This record gives sequence, C-alpha cells and structure tokens, in this order.
Amino acid sequence: MGHHGWGGRPPASDAEARQRIIDATARCVDRHGVTKTTLSDVAGELGVTRQTVYRHFGRLSDIIAEVAAQGAESFVDLMITHLQGITDPAEAVVEGMVFCVRTIPTEPRLSLLLQLGDTTAFGRGATTSDTIVYGAKMLQRFPVDWSAAGIGEEDLDGLAEMIMRLLTSLLQHPGESPQDETRLRTLLNRWLAPALSGPAAPTRRPAC
Repeated sequence: MGHHGWGGRPPASDAEARQRIIDATARCVDRHGVTKTTLSDVAGELGVTRQTVYRHFGRLSDIIAEVAAQGAESFVDLMITHLQGITDPAEAVVEGMVFCVRTIPTEPRLSLLLQLGDTTAFGRGATTSDTIVYGAKMLQRFPVDWSAAGIGEEDLDGLAEMIMRLLTSLLQHPGESPQDETRLRTLLNRWLAPALSGPAAPTRRPAC
C-alpha cells in the first residue's frame, strides 16, 4: 500500500487510510459543498496523489456515499438520544419527524444521503428499498414498545416508507418560522398519531 504524502503520517492500515480519505472528503464537502468538491481537492487535503485515493475508492461518489452513511449513523444516534423518555409509539414518531424536519437541513452529511439539493433525486432516494430497510432499523431503536401499538416487526418497513414519503414532502417545503414547527406537530398529532395509538380491535365473525 502506498504511503506517499499523508501529511507525514502514513496510515497503519487500509482501514485507516479509507477512514482518513472519508474524513478529508467530509472536510472538503463542508468547505466547498458537494457539487464543487473534486477528487483533486480530497487528494490535496491529504497531501497524496489522486492515484493514492483511487487505490482505496474507485470513484468520488463512493467516498461521498461513505461520508453520507457515517453522517446518517451520527444523526440517528442524536435522534434516539432526543427521544429518550418517550415511550408512547405515536408520540415518538411525531417527535422524531419534527426532529428530522428541524435538524436534517442543518446536517450537510445527512443531506448528502437524501440528496436534498435535487428534489427529484431526493424523492427517489428517500423511498428506495435500501433506504426503507434502513428506516425500519432506525424505528427498531426507538425507545417504545411497538407491539403495544399493534405494529409487529414485519410492519416497520411499511411505517418507515410512510414516514419517508411524508418527510420527502415536508423537507422539500420547509416552514419559515418557529410557528411552523408547532403547526407541524399539531398536524401530525391529528392525522398520523391516531394510526399509532393502539392496536385495532380484531374483527371476528360470529360463530355459526
């Protein structure tokens, strides 16, 4: 493995090299924005050649994807911390969505994952099967008893898809004042929360 450059501190392993490339890309994105970040910028940030970066990643988009994925993990950790103490599934989903609408626009690395700069791409990216599966895994981390709301583990994909579709619209048309967050919470409590407030009573046919 090549150790040219690296600011005089060559990585001890391929894993360390990849992570340093990811971190350097994140700094470049924070500084220049994703559309203006080039592979040459990343190489310059590290003090290596483009060929050195290519040994670990085939394309800049592959590095951007890793930056986004790590940003998403950090974001979910923040959200789960925010939801601690909320045990009601409906309240947790509402508060989680409000948190997303408030926070995602300020998280550039998460915005990369959801492609907020391109509303058409966001609409596709937010509802792909991989994103929905990721959303279901995120819901499993919520500090609630899903079964108490009549939602089994197999139902979380559907709930994740509905949440992502709602977030698509809400993030494309954000509010512009603190009152909008109150209105959003009221809207979600009126129309979304009732679907999560408890299991529906099963319909049984009378015995013949």
